[in-house]
Amino acid sequence: MSLRERLIAAVAAGGPISVAHYMTACLHDPEWGYYATRPNLGGDGDFITAPHVSQMFGELLGLWAAEVWARLGRPRLVRLVELGPGDGTMMADALRAAKAAPGFLAAGEVWLVETSAPLRAAQEAAMAGTAVRWVESLVAVPTDAPLILLANEFLDCLPIRQAVSTEKGWMERRVAVDADGRLEFAFLPSEAGEVARGPCLRRDEGGAPPRGSVLEWSDALTAFGQAIGDLIARAGGAALFIDYGRVAPGLGDTLQALRNHRKESPLAHPGEADLTAHVDFPAFLGAARQAGALISPIRSQGDLLRALGAEVRAAALARARPDKADLIGRQLARLIAPDQMGDLFKAACVHSPGLAAPGFEARP
Repeated sequence: MSLRERLIAAVAAGGPISVAHYMTACLHDPEWGYYATRPNLGGDGDFITAPHVSQMFGELLGLWAAEVWARLGRPRLVRLVELGPGDGTMMADALRAAKAAPGFLAAGEVWLVETSAPLRAAQEAAMAGTAVRWVESLVAVPTDAPLILLANEFLDCLPIRQAVSTEKGWMERRVAVDADGRLEFAFLPSEAGEVARGPCLRRDEGGAPPRGSVLEWSDALTAFGQAIGDLIARAGGAALFIDYGRVAPGLGDTLQALRNHRKESPLAHPGEADLTAHVDFPAFLGAARQAGALISPIRSQGDLLRALGAEVRAAALARARPDKADLIGRQLARLIAPDQMGDLFKAACVHSPGLAAPGFEARP
């Protein structure tokens, strides 16, 4: 039975399912889920991430991690953790660049949090010769030493729920089955009417939103924010998150499916496309702060990478390979230009008290 058939059967048995339920099944079903069975990253895959744009991205994050270690007082043991490491490209680039920081690699244990068997195999190949520990959950990482955590395009895959403003009030958007046996979106009264009302009033300053407005929220995101905040508060260190998302609360439908570098209906190919939604950074960071950690201001990816020396690194690469100078320039623009990834992607840091997070210092 295919995932589509199983989802249709689930709806027939229990009624329309939440968008969060649908996302979780499509991404993580052990037999048919996208990440569990057929993740396809890179230029020849379904989507491309910053580490595949240029080695500069991972290198700068590796130097960021080394600087955090230095600001922590160069502890003899620190755990360098990546969430959702993809095919291992970013961590491999980060470790190569971090060799420039004497003592850091000797102190650092590399931990990768990964649930996908195909991606773990790719990571093993990318980091052959590096001592790596794999775990399926962040809770498996010991907390008896400071943590330096990296996560690029991880939060956007956490499942969301959606409600839509209608003439009958807020209705939850759910996945149903139409008269012809096909998956469709439907709007149903449910507990979402109550759950959504509070967030909506905060996000819309108390006014009634236009009909058709979509409100998104993620219980998984806020729970994860609390877990990260508690972890960093107890163990010490810093966690860097880079993703596309919101810097302020707002309304809008951001659920999308990507397959072969093209957007398609999220219902078109269950388990065969990557499903994501824009990250509600204020909700995530607020939860982390409530759990006891400190949080940085939200910066654009472009601003952070500039602060970490992206332009200097690009110039050095171009000097070393003048035949690649034009390509390097295009890669740099892809990462930091406002009309490319520079403004769309945001960066934020959760850190322990007393630590100034590199790249997030107050600007004059």
